Amino acid sequence: MTLVGHTVVVTGAARGLGAVLAEAIAIAGAQVVLGDVLEAEGRAIAAKLLAAGHDAVFASVDLGDPASIERFARTSVKGHGGVDGLVNCAAIATGIGGKTFDEIDIDTWDRVMTINVRGTWLMTRAFAPLLHASKRGRIVNVASDTALWGAPRLLSYVASKGAVIAMTRSLARELGPRQIGVTCIAPGLLKTWSTEYVPPDRHALYENGRAVPGPQQPESIAATVVFLLSPGALTLTGQTLPVDNGFVFT
Repeated sequence: MTLVGHTVVVTGAARGLGAVLAEAIAIAGAQVVLGDVLEAEGRAIAAKLLAAGHDAVFASVDLGDPASIERFARTSVKGHGGVDGLVNCAAIATGIGGKTFDEIDIDTWDRVMTINVRGTWLMTRAFAPLLHASKRGRIVNVASDTALWGAPRLLSYVASKGAVIAMTRSLARELGPRQIGVTCIAPGLLKTWSTEYVPPDRHALYENGRAVPGPQQPESIAATVVFLLSPGALTLTGQTLPVDNGFVFT
């Protein structure tokens, strides 16, 4: 699968799954714009991709700040001639698990919803005109299979990712007439720095419950995302794909 000639924006690209996806998209031939609030880490990833011969640039963006998102959309793609793909990967995923629904504090709930839900909407709104102009625009939202099977003691995150799945369906209807495809992936529990806090029994639940047993690495998802950014993926618009090695079937 090739993305040569495409420009793709990836949020949450400074580390974890976002960094893995940015690298895979660059390897597929796209110009990659990495966006994240973590500037030092993001610039390091961009520098690594450039050193490997890929076309990559980093620009800071804070999904909690609407003005930052608008500025990012105006300035991050200068010199690239447009935008063909947007991967909404940035999210709050750590430090919010382990509490029951009645133990979650309101500030944490609001912060998760602001970044994971409102941030995804505002990024989409900011880039939709550029994606429409490309005539091959693709949006890939990163949700979670926790919203498909109802993971306990993680309600703010699960609710936010359920909202991303629902938004994907509605956005596919609204943006389809502009030839913009909108899809969603729902990864399971991956082996990354961000899941080190997850209790061993939750890791065991996934590793023993997958149709393909064992741990899953972020790299296993990358090829699916590259495909969803391609012209041939338009037929899948509105769909959510569990990319969890068969933990959840839909």
